[in-house]
Amino acid sequence: MYQRIIVPIDGSTTSEYALDEAIKFAQQQKAHIIVLHVIEDVLFSENDDYINYAELVHALRANGEKILARAQNKMRQAGIEHETKLLVAQGQRVVDVIINEAKNQSADLIIIGTHGRTGFSRILLGSVAEGLARTSHIPILLIRGS
Repeated sequence: MYQRIIVPIDGSTTSEYALDEAIKFAQQQKAHIIVLHVIEDVLFSENDDYINYAELVHALRANGEKILARAQNKMRQAGIEHETKLLVAQGQRVVDVIINEAKNQSADLIIIGTHGRTGFSRILLGSVAEGLARTSHIPILLIRGS
């Protein structure tokens, strides 16, 4: 039923749980997994002259590559057909980047971990998983951390 599964990961424990679930789905249905890591835009005020923006972006990219390498290793060990993608938000919301990639990849399922934020932190930080659940054109499987 599900042949192309998108799994956005951020290096958190809940995104690891989501990847584990995606691997189970893929093994049962011989599906292809596309693992995404999205680098969010980093915004600074004009008074942030002491921050080396290029160095920060390089560090974010290197961290994303490490996260994807761990995921790739896990999928190889499980014998799953897969690919990984490092994407940059470039002014877009992370949710929109993921949805656009799901469309481009003709995905039929997105599996994503939730962080279970409540109250003020949920309002302040928002939730990529919640945004996907509200706006995605394809089914979403939300995986909650333990």
